Amino acid sequence: MKPRISLITLGVDDLERALSFYRDGLGLQTPGIVGTEFEHGAVAFFELAGGLKLALWPRASLAHDVTQPVGPRSATEVALAHNVRTRGEVDEVMAQAGRAGASIVKKAQDTFYGGYAGYFADPDGHLWEVAWNPQMLPDD
Repeated sequence: MKPRISLITLGVDDLERALSFYRDGLGLQTPGIVGTEFEHGAVAFFELAGGLKLALWPRASLAHDVTQPVGPRSATEVALAHNVRTRGEVDEVMAQAGRAGASIVKKAQDTFYGGYAGYFADPDGHLWEVAWNPQMLPDD
């Protein structure tokens, strides 16, 4: 296996609500919901940097696809991270997420590694860390 991730799929309870959060609230670009002509096929894709894609798929459809029962939500199993170039950008993104309907789980603060970071949860409870790490700055 090559060290590559091409798609991150988040299971969501309400696809329209999740689409609105990521598209309208956070400003991510998407063609909207596609695949509605297929049973368990409705999904929304977002283009991310570096060729990575984010998919929002109803939890019931994801469970059906992997032939597992829908389990309870657990925000502490996975956290996605969005690194920014400046300390101030952390506060800007956290505020944007809050305006979009995210729950601020941990207000941005200095970190043990010399950076600055906070956490928000999207409407389905998925954790996002927004971080400025002077040793891990994004290219853009």
